Amino acid sequence: MAQAQTTHATTEAHGGAHEDIGFPPFETETYAGQLLWLAITFVVLYTLLSRLVLPRLSGIIENRRAMIASDLDDAAAMKSRAEEAGTAYERSLAEAKGRAQALAQETRAKLSAESDAKRKALEADLNQRLAEAEATISGKKAEAMSHVDAIARDTASAIIERLTGKAPAPQKVEAALNQIKA
Repeated sequence: MAQAQTTHATTEAHGGAHEDIGFPPFETETYAGQLLWLAITFVVLYTLLSRLVLPRLSGIIENRRAMIASDLDDAAAMKSRAEEAGTAYERSLAEAKGRAQALAQETRAKLSAESDAKRKALEADLNQRLAEAEATISGKKAEAMSHVDAIARDTASAIIERLTGKAPAPQKVEAALNQIKA
């Protein structure tokens, strides 16, 4: 029976008959120890955060803030340079257009002057040729007209001779032709 009593006592100690002890954090007897450990843990965590984590974190944030400010300054400088370059481009483009127009006008005026000079030279050459041709025509006409009288005399004499069978006197033919001219 001693053995049975031992078994029963062991069972009770190991969970046979349970005592109602409650949830340990809610036990009023352990509040003081819990508050002490809470304070120690709080102080250790606060010290770790304030000495190690927060300086690194604030350094990272400050570096990022400085980098962002630097990037914004660089962007503003680049924007300013881009605007200046755009203005310079517009100015040089306007100057180039002005020079191109001036060059085109100068070339037009030069070509027009050359064209006028060539036209005047060609007109002078044509007028000279025309005058020479008119002189040649006048000379040929005068020469032809001088032959017309002789041809008219010969033709009139030949016609009269054929019609009458006798050659007419050259003075009569000349007188008849002079009468027709007048």
